[in-house]
Amino acid sequence: MKSKPIAPSELIINSDGSVFHLHLLPEDIAPTVLLFGDPGRTDMAAQLLDSVELRKSAREFNTVTGLFRGKRVTLLSTGIGTDNIDIAVTELDALANIDFKTRILKPQHTSLNILRIGTCGACRADIPLGSYVFSRYAIGFDGLMNWYAEGEKHMLADFEEAFVRHMNWPSRLARPYFVKSGERLSKLFEGFARMGMTVSAPGFYGPQGRSVRMDLVIPDLVDRLESFEYKGEQVTNIEMESSALFGMSAILGHEAGTLCLVAANRHRKESNPDYKPLMEQLILKALEKIQTDGAQR
Repeated sequence: MKSKPIAPSELIINSDGSVFHLHLLPEDIAPTVLLFGDPGRTDMAAQLLDSVELRKSAREFNTVTGLFRGKRVTLLSTGIGTDNIDIAVTELDALANIDFKTRILKPQHTSLNILRIGTCGACRADIPLGSYVFSRYAIGFDGLMNWYAEGEKHMLADFEEAFVRHMNWPSRLARPYFVKSGERLSKLFEGFARMGMTVSAPGFYGPQGRSVRMDLVIPDLVDRLESFEYKGEQVTNIEMESSALFGMSAILGHEAGTLCLVAANRHRKESNPDYKPLMEQLILKALEKIQTDGAQR
């Protein structure tokens, strides 16, 4: 970890003392953070809080901090993709663990509890629309973690090798990597959601095996994913953020997990675009689960 001051070009702090992209001050965030891809979902989730102390918005990053049944929580939208997760997690960690006046790492580490709540496409026939999947593992198609020196320590090399062989992975694509969610969050949601292995794709169409007007390098992607099994684990669903969230959180010492509502089933070729009421129910149930977690108040 760095003991020297972090240069202004590397950690940009705005004139009001807030971090560059999120526009948040260190005191603005709670130890428990719920992430949403859709900026509108922070407002949806905020309606479930007992009280709100803070609302801030910058670009796609909408933030609400308040109390849910006595537990202080922060609701933050990230926008879509692992590139935005790179920004959000880095800046959340800086808010928690960097002294913004000295630009030096604080002597005592703060571990954040970060749960992403989103939608996904299931890639197995037995995962129905409207069901929940908790990502115990994430498979990164994005390549982001390969840019961080400590990332490899948290990657599951044996899963990766088995997957590359099974998929006959094209050499021109970024090499996929496997990372695990936080153990405590995983145990918290056991019995509530199906535990799964989630692909994080760097796009919604081609990287998820969707072809509208362009041919694909892996036209049978979903079929190949569905037939992969290693150590009793199978690929369950596809979304766009979990691999970066899990990998970066592991490096930085945070607890991370992803809980998704199944809005499409790629095997059955079904979808439900009108899932808003189901998402509201999931957010409430997730908040209730998080509220019972005594590790962070």
